[in-house]
Order: sequence, then C-alpha cells, then structure tokens
Amino acid sequence: MLITFFRAILLYIFVLIIMRLMGKREIGQLQPFELAISIMIADLVTIPMADVGIPIFNGIIPILGLLLMHLLISILNIKSIKMREIICGKPRILIYRGKIDEEALRKERFTINELQERLRGNNVMNLADVEYAILETSGQVTVIQKPEKRNTIPEDFNIIPEYEGITYDLVVDGRVMYKNLEKIGKNYQWLQRELAKLKVRPEDALIVLIDGKGEIFCQKKQKNRKN
Repeated sequence: MLITFFRAILLYIFVLIIMRLMGKREIGQLQPFELAISIMIADLVTIPMADVGIPIFNGIIPILGLLLMHLLISILNIKSIKMREIICGKPRILIYRGKIDEEALRKERFTINELQERLRGNNVMNLADVEYAILETSGQVTVIQKPEKRNTIPEDFNIIPEYEGITYDLVVDGRVMYKNLEKIGKNYQWLQRELAKLKVRPEDALIVLIDGKGEIFCQKKQKNRKN
C-alpha cells in the first residue's frame, strides 16, 4: 500500500513536469494532437500507478516518447504552414457577413443550437448581431460583431487615454517580490518607506500592488484571533 502511495506521487510529479514542458495552454485551447497526447499520458500513467507488479519505467518511457513526439510536431508546426494545416487543420468561417454558412456547419458537424451556445459564451445573445464567427483550430469560436453592435472604445470619440502600464505584485501574503521591485527600479527600503505611510510593514501585508501610474494598493493581513 505504501509503495503504491509513493509510486502515485512520483508519477504525478513526473506527469506534471511533462505537461509543463509541453507549454502553457488552456484545456479548451488544445490542438487535436495535444489533446490526444494528454489522453494517452493519462492512460499510460494509470497502469504502473495501480499495479505495483509493473515496473514504473514501463509508464515513464512511453510518456517520454509522447513528449518527444509532441516536441517534434510542435517544431513541424512552426517550420511548415502545410504541415500545420494537416496536423491542426484550418479555421473555418461559420458566419460570413452576417449570414450563416450552412455548408461550413455541416462539414464541422455543428448544429444551429451549438452555434448559438458558442455565441452566448462570447456574450453575444442575438445571432443577428454577428458579422463573422470563425471556428478556430482549437475548437474555440471567435466572434466579430457588426460595427453598430460593438462596444465603444475611446478611439471612437477621438480620446487618447493616458498610458496605464502594467500592475506589479510587490508583496504577496507577506512575502516581498524582490524581482518585481527590480523591474520598477525600486528596492526594499523604498517599499518600507511607502508602506510606512500606510502604517503597514511589508511582512504584515496580504497584498501590495503598484500600477503603471505609481499608485499603490495595500491590504493588511488579518491577525489570527485566539479563542
């Protein structure tokens, strides 16, 4: 029983490393070959995890082979547009200039109800508001609304917003993010001085953020209450 426990932990860590090496991608955005590899890895790892009579390398070696295949296919995708089309397919336009392409729906085995569901997932409640709907190779549907139905942006009113920059975490749960301090050209002493104005020590902060305008947001950690 203890052996099974430790084998499961070891295989979990191994699969976690493999998935990290495969890159960052949401489940819904996996390409077909990535989804196939993920399913096969899940099946391969359960065999040595459940049966202690099977050497653990019987699961590890095939998974390494799948990782190698993933890296090879990824390189082919980058190097060759033709191979990319063969392996991943091509995006297909489901709605073109406000009109549903019935042939495209049939080829992709998409029903009208599924299309409406995907549109609602993009916060579009009325099919008549859609100018283009594109089925991406990952299975996601990209929706472009008609010009008069799109949300307005400052450019529509000839307004140029001020530069906002990016927000950095400076303290998370009492731990100082020194690398982020370096990125904004500050140090720990500066952080101490700024938080002293708020009567907070860096180590006592739950979260400290600084935005592109230099404004600081700080929330202090709650003290543990003793019964």
